[in-house]
Amino acid sequence: MITFLIIAHVVVSIMLIGIVLIQSGKGAGFADVFGMGGMGQSLFGAQTGNFLTRLTTVLAILFMVTSLSLAIFMGRAEVSLVKEMGIEEGWEESAPAERVEPQLPGENED
Repeated sequence: MITFLIIAHVVVSIMLIGIVLIQSGKGAGFADVFGMGGMGQSLFGAQTGNFLTRLTTVLAILFMVTSLSLAIFMGRAEVSLVKEMGIEEGWEESAPAERVEPQLPGENED
């Protein structure tokens, strides 16, 4: 289940990035880029922008759902990447650092 969620999350992420990069800002339309004036607006019409906006919204919702699902499932999982990679063991071997209290100038009691 977690593997499926990870794959779905990566696919949705890539699609969301692509759709956002395809869209133009509200002030910069297709016609403004190529200098066609109002001709470019009639070439593609308003339906393309409406579709891309809705698709972006759906992909953003899917991205949030997969993110939350992965967080919930990984929080309940018995497997930890930190434990599998042995990173945790290296931290246990080192001694804790000694705490040094900061001193303000003029507080030297020597």
